[in-house]
Amino acid sequence: MIINTIVNRDIANLKDCESEPIHIPGSIQPHGFLLAFDAAFKVVYASDNCSVFIGVPIEKILNNRFGAIFSPAIEVALETHLKQYGSQVAQPFVLEYQNQKYNCTLQPTGQWYLFEAEPFPDGHLRLPDLYNQTRKFVHYLQETATLQSLCQLIAAETRDITGYDRVMIYKFDEAYNGAVIAESKREDLEPFLGLHYPHTDIPPQARELYLRNLMRMIADVHYEPVPILTTQHSTHRDLDLSLSVLRSVSPIHIEYLKNMGVGATLTISIINNHRLWGLISCHHYSPKNLPHYTRLSALLQGHFLSSQINVRQQAEEYALAKNVEQSLEVILNMTSHVHQDFIPRFLTNEHSLKVVNARGMAILYDNKLYLHGTTPTEEEVYQLIGQLSNISKGNVFYTNKLVDVYPKAEQLTTTAAGVIYYPFGGYLQDCILWFRPETPQEVNWAGDPSKSIEYNPNGLSPRKSFDLWKQIKRFESRLWEKPELTAAATVSYALQTQIHLNQLTQDKIKLAQLSDKLQKAVSELENINWISTHDLKEPLRKIQTFASRILEDEHNTYAPMVIQSVTRMKDAAVRMQTLIQDLVAYSQVSKSQNQLVDTDLNKINEEVLAELASEINEKNAVVESDTLPSVKGVSFLLKQLWINVIGNALKFSKTHIPLSIQIRCTMVEKTVEGRLKSFYQVSFIDNGIGFDNEYAHQIFEVFKRIHSPSQYRGSGIGLSICKKIMENHHGFMDAQSQKNVGTIIRVYFPTVL
Repeated sequence: MIINTIVNRDIANLKDCESEPIHIPGSIQPHGFLLAFDAAFKVVYASDNCSVFIGVPIEKILNNRFGAIFSPAIEVALETHLKQYGSQVAQPFVLEYQNQKYNCTLQPTGQWYLFEAEPFPDGHLRLPDLYNQTRKFVHYLQETATLQSLCQLIAAETRDITGYDRVMIYKFDEAYNGAVIAESKREDLEPFLGLHYPHTDIPPQARELYLRNLMRMIADVHYEPVPILTTQHSTHRDLDLSLSVLRSVSPIHIEYLKNMGVGATLTISIINNHRLWGLISCHHYSPKNLPHYTRLSALLQGHFLSSQINVRQQAEEYALAKNVEQSLEVILNMTSHVHQDFIPRFLTNEHSLKVVNARGMAILYDNKLYLHGTTPTEEEVYQLIGQLSNISKGNVFYTNKLVDVYPKAEQLTTTAAGVIYYPFGGYLQDCILWFRPETPQEVNWAGDPSKSIEYNPNGLSPRKSFDLWKQIKRFESRLWEKPELTAAATVSYALQTQIHLNQLTQDKIKLAQLSDKLQKAVSELENINWISTHDLKEPLRKIQTFASRILEDEHNTYAPMVIQSVTRMKDAAVRMQTLIQDLVAYSQVSKSQNQLVDTDLNKINEEVLAELASEINEKNAVVESDTLPSVKGVSFLLKQLWINVIGNALKFSKTHIPLSIQIRCTMVEKTVEGRLKSFYQVSFIDNGIGFDNEYAHQIFEVFKRIHSPSQYRGSGIGLSICKKIMENHHGFMDAQSQKNVGTIIRVYFPTVL
């Protein structure tokens, strides 16, 4: 039998740490041994130190069944354990062989099972005191107000459980640079608390392994890696050790630890929202082999801390949100009323900046720029808005380091190192911005971060110096917190609504003025029309009559020139009469409703229900409809009416009862303008929150609202538009409602125009 190692020897040729295949080193640490077997329990891989632990030569291990190496009874026991517990690390398989007990973990990796065995360090199996450990953690939850203080207690408790010389809580930022935020150590050791480490110290593939395997121990950094062996005829070269307990670690990392003077480590992953949030990093300055169950106790500390990250962060956000909401309430109350000078009033209110804890702000509206607080100059703001408009493509944008996207921001550090940008939409660049100035930060690095990896002919090596290296971070403002961004969105929406309502009010005034002018013009046109149809016709008839008499008189003695002139006069009168008749006919056509065409309301109903499908599903609404008639109408106007009415039913639904919308159709007769007429009555019946029926007529007035604008959004003109649409279709609409019972909206289409 020819036996080969699977040690990965390409590491010496690496050009960067990120390409190092640390999950397939082909070797393990020597404080245990490893076997890998298939589903039939045939061993395909084995570590070279098996004979040291169990006294069986490697030739009798490879390609033999597990039971042949140890005993059939042990193989049966192992199979039973696999079926019962699988790969649970909390339930290790205890192997007793040649008067020695081993803690054994089992992990599936592809088509193999990794079997890793470690002798009990002290010869005893001691289970952790989970009750006291949990009780202490509950006490920590009650005694700590912040995530920082909780991390400090976890560091101290983990050190007490494990006995390591130093235990640190290590937190990653967005770029995976790390910082020590809590520490418990021996009194004589230099503190690492507050030190930062570059993201290159833990490259991406290492972070990926920390996500998959939550705990890693190095018992002695000076260990000699033990190669993993297989037979020459094996078709499988590499063995994935991602989930391995004994996996040999990167030689670059080992050198890194030696440079730090560390003798042994234990690292526990802290996971939050499926992302590596940080690590519990334990250092010992001499070799240390931690028993299996003590490791699990330490791992439990990591689970405890992971479970509290969101809770503590949300609690801290809530404290900030309470302050923000006080300002937000003032702002929203102020923007709920239409004022001619609402933008200056908004800007000068002290809460316009407090609502997002900004130092300055700007509003660009209707080609006019308004500034308040500490801001760049008008010219600088205009340039910035143009840049942000291009970057965001009409969407919201915020950053605490504006210089990354706008190099000219280097000149704006005292006013706008950070910015929130909300466009108001449309074709113009109307928007609102909040500004924060630069907040310089001093960062203490453990060594020069730019020299974290050194390149030499022998391969990569980590830095050798961890001396304090200070860096001043420039061009950054304080981070925008989630409650501040939420408040900015709310204020921007309210301000945008206010702008639109103000524009509608101005348009209403202009429309009234235009309406007066139009009424006068219509009156003048009616006078002209009357003159055209009555006053001009009579003289024309007389001209034609007298001309006819002259031309038809058999005894006339007029000269040919006179006859020719009278003939021309008569022809001109005929042409003018024809022109007047055409003008009258054109006027009548203009007043008619030729644009109304046959429109199938069933098709309108289907299109609207499809368009509102997501809102209907969100409300768990059930919509039932009768077969609807065809009417004379304008398709897009009727579709707008349908959307407004059904949309109101969805908006004003109850939260605890599924919404029901029934669309019923019947033929009724109504007296309109003193005449009895036949109509198609289409009723929209819902079981929503309803309203007092005394307001049934007012809901069709422009801007009239029955419900609180803070609770139900909208402009209050939807039903007014519906009413106008029905008037254009020679119909009308009404409403009937009962509070907490529901509402009926009825529309009436004439059966015959």
